[in-house]
Amino acid sequence: MRKADKHLVYLDNAAATPVDPRVLKAMYPYFSEVFANPSAVHQFGQKARRVVDGARESVSEILECGRREIVFTSGGTEGNNLFILGAAHAYKKNGQHIITTKIEHDSVLKPMMRLEAEGFEVTYLDVAENGLVKADSVKAALRDDTILISVMYANNEIGTIQPIAEIAEIIKKRRGKKEYPVFHADACQAAQYLNISVRKSGVDAMTLNGGKIYGPKGSGVLFIKEGVQCLPQILGGGQEYGMRSGTENAPAIVGFARALEIAQSERVAEVHRLVPLRNWLIEGVLRVIPKARLNGDKKMRLPNNANFSFYGIEGETILMKLDLCGIAASAGSACSAGIIGQSHVIGALGSPEEWTHSATRFSFGRGTTIKDVNFVLERLPQIIKELREISPFGVL
Repeated sequence: MRKADKHLVYLDNAAATPVDPRVLKAMYPYFSEVFANPSAVHQFGQKARRVVDGARESVSEILECGRREIVFTSGGTEGNNLFILGAAHAYKKNGQHIITTKIEHDSVLKPMMRLEAEGFEVTYLDVAENGLVKADSVKAALRDDTILISVMYANNEIGTIQPIAEIAEIIKKRRGKKEYPVFHADACQAAQYLNISVRKSGVDAMTLNGGKIYGPKGSGVLFIKEGVQCLPQILGGGQEYGMRSGTENAPAIVGFARALEIAQSERVAEVHRLVPLRNWLIEGVLRVIPKARLNGDKKMRLPNNANFSFYGIEGETILMKLDLCGIAASAGSACSAGIIGQSHVIGALGSPEEWTHSATRFSFGRGTTIKDVNFVLERLPQIIKELREISPFGVL
């Protein structure tokens, strides 16, 4: 991206990606040509119904699940809320204990807090210093009254990839012939780079978000395995097999399906392209900038994620300086209404306060090049040096 002579670098793809032109092309006819309500019985509505059903078939083939196990949503936040609240209330008669981790997205943690206010008991698992959840810690936390476990597939801030297949196997053995506990994974960051087959992962529910995979914002999917109980949170006309009422957004649904097709078909090649770029940035930052550390495991992380902490500096000032240079990065999750502060994810790694406030995430995308990475390596060391000269911690 260039504007005049200024080099602009967008490294906040974990927050939002541009809509792929191929996705936009697929969506276009369903804004004004095929526009009817898919629930209508007339031929206009049935034409729209066939479009939605076709998208559902496409998504189900990629996830390796049944068509009726796909619920189209408005994105990751709705999908996480729908399943966590819906499953908890559905299985409440069997127990009120839930397990999650301290590094989940707020769209998981805040529903958990609401459930706690209702009388549920939630166990928040610690993670290791490298940001990984140990499957054995899930096993140790399981109880006879545990009804729900939610562990994200890949973390949105530090990019760590969790062993969800291993966790699923532990839960399956503990469950035996019972219907619970059920296992949910937030896979919003994973769909662009990892295999999301629910058959291979063994999850009972999985959340996906179109805005993270070059699809339209306001689109998403919640996979719910057949037989798993979940009470709907939006009531009305009973669309999406009764799980999510409201007129189906055909353009967004088509866009999501096309984006997922592209992401999964190109993911292996994109991983091979991005890993060297990510590693070049990580090695360069750690080599050139004193008192810098990588947040999250170096190997078990998404290929597009590099999250650093710089001792003694506020992350907000780093982001402002980067922006003035034409570099877009993030302090972590961008889903908190522009709020910047100490990240609960970085805090969960056990770092002292002098490190936790400076977390800076660079997340690559399809347009990222070695020129972009080198531009960051040219500008970032000087930014850190200047900020440390005025730091109250006196870091030189």
